[in-house]
Amino acid sequence: MLEKRVGVGLVSLQYSVVVKGLEKKLQDIGYKIFSIENNLEEIQRYAEGVELYMLYIPDNVVEDELKMKNLSFIARVLDKNAKKVLAIGEKSSHQDLVDEIPEIGNFSWLEKPIDMDNLAVIMDRALYAEEVEDTDRLKRVLIVDDDPSYAKMVREWIKYKYRVDIVTAGMQAISFLLKVKENDGIDLILLDYEMPVVDGPQVLQMLRQEPATANIPVIFLTGNGSKEAVSRVMELKPNGYILKSTTRLDLIKYLDNKLH
Repeated sequence: MLEKRVGVGLVSLQYSVVVKGLEKKLQDIGYKIFSIENNLEEIQRYAEGVELYMLYIPDNVVEDELKMKNLSFIARVLDKNAKKVLAIGEKSSHQDLVDEIPEIGNFSWLEKPIDMDNLAVIMDRALYAEEVEDTDRLKRVLIVDDDPSYAKMVREWIKYKYRVDIVTAGMQAISFLLKVKENDGIDLILLDYEMPVVDGPQVLQMLRQEPATANIPVIFLTGNGSKEAVSRVMELKPNGYILKSTTRLDLIKYLDNKLH
């Protein structure tokens, strides 16, 4: 749905098999990767298009004077130019590195070995952790879907950027929304188009008839991306639609565009 992907600068002192594997995994989960090997100019050049720099620190680096010198230069440039930095290194070397290179103390820290199976969650924490510190200020999203597994998956995807509530039936959504306090309301609804008993279109109609819910943006979730199906969805005049096959990163970007 969205072509623009989050840019990640993967910085290393020396390209290696491990760095290559990390690069591939990041690409597989949807990030646009800028691989930078010990090049200060490229760090500065990519700064505008990169949301997060990942600094991969080799093992036993504190024992190598030349590598420490190069790492110090890189850390200073990152500290000056980068929005966010996630340093990856050995647990045993973290304090020694901070003592020698104070800028590393300003970066988020990820211990080796990296849990590749949970890399998507790790990346969300690195990108959005600061925004989650004050949860009361986050926008609030209600997911309405009769498939609890899908709803929980979406919640996991977006919980680092938004407060998330889930209901699994159309009438539950209406009841839930009418009980929400006005000063703590829902900012956007992700509404399953096809649900038993009371489907998405019926829920949307009821929402529009209630003064308390009439102005809440509603985005349909649909599993059918055919031209005819999308046309039927948009005839109901929701605030948009998202295919259920949409990737995590595209969904986050879509919601960011709608809510910010």
